[in-house]
Amino acid sequence: MTDKELQLLVEDISREHFGVEFLHRAMFNSRLRTTGGRYLLKSHNIEINKKYLDEFGIDELIGIIKHELCHYHLHLRKMGYQHRDKDFKQLLEKVGAPRFCSHLPQKQLSKTTKIIIYKCQTCSQLFYRRKRVNTEKYICGKCRGKLSLYDIKMI
Repeated sequence: MTDKELQLLVEDISREHFGVEFLHRAMFNSRLRTTGGRYLLKSHNIEINKKYLDEFGIDELIGIIKHELCHYHLHLRKMGYQHRDKDFKQLLEKVGAPRFCSHLPQKQLSKTTKIIIYKCQTCSQLFYRRKRVNTEKYICGKCRGKLSLYDIKMI
């Protein structure tokens, strides 16, 4: 689905379920990670996460569009448009929009973490860090001895 097709779908849903025209832009935003969509208060545009269409299909997308249109129409009418507002909850119920969207399945990242180990030259105390430490500047917190690089492990 393209942005143009999304725009037409949002306009149709707005006319059919809300009885009011949608006069702004609707577009996909690939940078959205944890939300299905968002309504922008300043520009009145709606951004939709395309991953929800890919993962769950058109029914989930329509639910997200209805939800964002509830924000849109209530905000333009200067009514309670936030999730906690009574007006918002009533309009969600009226148009059959979900209050929350489904959760996207989390993909396990095979990201390895680098652990840098420093050792005190005096007392042999080990220090585990994720970032490098300037051994000329920092000393052992236990005995104030000089630190040296001991090992780097990939976890």
